[in-house]
Amino acid sequence: MKHLMKWGLATPAILAVTLFLLVPVIITIAATFGEPKGIFSPYVAFFASGFRRTVLYRTIEIALITTAISLIIGFIAAYVIAQMPGRAKSLMIIAAVFPLLTGVVVRSFAWLIILGKNGILNTILLSIGVIGEPLSMLYTEGSVIVAMVYLFVPLMILTLVGVLEGIPQDLIQAATSLGATPAATFRQVILPLATPGLIVGAVLVFTGSFTSYATPQLLGGEKQMMMGTFLYQRAMVTFDWVGASTIAAIMVVVTIGIVALMSRLARRLNPMAV
Repeated sequence: MKHLMKWGLATPAILAVTLFLLVPVIITIAATFGEPKGIFSPYVAFFASGFRRTVLYRTIEIALITTAISLIIGFIAAYVIAQMPGRAKSLMIIAAVFPLLTGVVVRSFAWLIILGKNGILNTILLSIGVIGEPLSMLYTEGSVIVAMVYLFVPLMILTLVGVLEGIPQDLIQAATSLGATPAATFRQVILPLATPGLIVGAVLVFTGSFTSYATPQLLGGEKQMMMGTFLYQRAMVTFDWVGASTIAAIMVVVTIGIVALMSRLARRLNPMAV
């Protein structure tokens, strides 16, 4: 009876996830296998194009770099926040969350003002004599990575603060009393226990940056096109729905593959993490 009750309570959620999440993805992927040239012809055409491969590799590279930088910055910030007393901790969490109250487009436009040739950063560098002429910082991989790190670090901090707060201080003190160095304590105690939060944060940042559209479009342009902007172009500019579906399917597969690798790494760091 209890078993049936559990399934009865879970059925609405299962139906909602299936209807609104799984079915659209299945329909999108299925659309790529109906071409008369061959069942895999859209994928062959995609990987046969050097430009399309470059867009895919660039997107994976930028997403991985963004994830790695966000992990480092987010972990350090979250660890510091987790060690603070109650009032200071609350203020710092509010400060971390505050950028999320502004839209992605607005925050991306802010980086146009900062990194432009007549922007704030170039003006400061020129005024102190570091450079003799304005630098071209926009429409590069660096500008896209900087902006996306700014976008996603708050998510990483929020994910890690709760995990780091849950690590018993007794374990850290015990490791120290047994002669473990700070590096050994971090490697053998803190890092394994923080692995679940690290994986969740990494997945959130990677999927967000890998599928991002507004930030690469504004700060990368055509020179640094990513899969999100490429998908929009195929669907809304050239109306190539099969091509857009192919891009979407590849993005789904890559995302699942990266998440699987992260989960495998988590199991090596902490067998009980996943």
